[in-house]
Amino acid sequence: MKRTIILMVLVFCAFNFIQAQETENEKKEIQNVIQTAYVDGLQNKGNVEDIVDGFHPGFNLLGVRDNMLTKFPIYSWVQSFEQRKVSDPTPPTEEQKITCDYLLIDITGNAAMAKIQLNRNKELLFTDYLQLYKFNDGWKIVSKIYYRH
Repeated sequence: MKRTIILMVLVFCAFNFIQAQETENEKKEIQNVIQTAYVDGLQNKGNVEDIVDGFHPGFNLLGVRDNMLTKFPIYSWVQSFEQRKVSDPTPPTEEQKITCDYLLIDITGNAAMAKIQLNRNKELLFTDYLQLYKFNDGWKIVSKIYYRH
């Protein structure tokens, strides 16, 4: 009886450890998508293919302007990004570069939310709330709301 209880406790502990490890791996994948597609991509004039890979085609940036909800779809954001890159192809300097602090990544099944802060030269610019879903080809950013500091 004692051996059975010890065995059950060990199995339970091993299961929890494996589950925690899987969650940490998922958080790293989400952080990688955000860093590559959003921070290095959109914010710091990165590779457009990385941006397209990290955002779902149905993505919307939601904002509030004059007490009205605004929507900015990813295809419009990418188009604006490409125009900005053509008009000024110079990569940002270290002082101009946007950096990101990952405050929270919360995952439930195939849904996740990330709370991040964007900074430039140690100045807080935005707090973003990014929503993601996991698809067959990985995590994709599907929407964003934000607060401008």
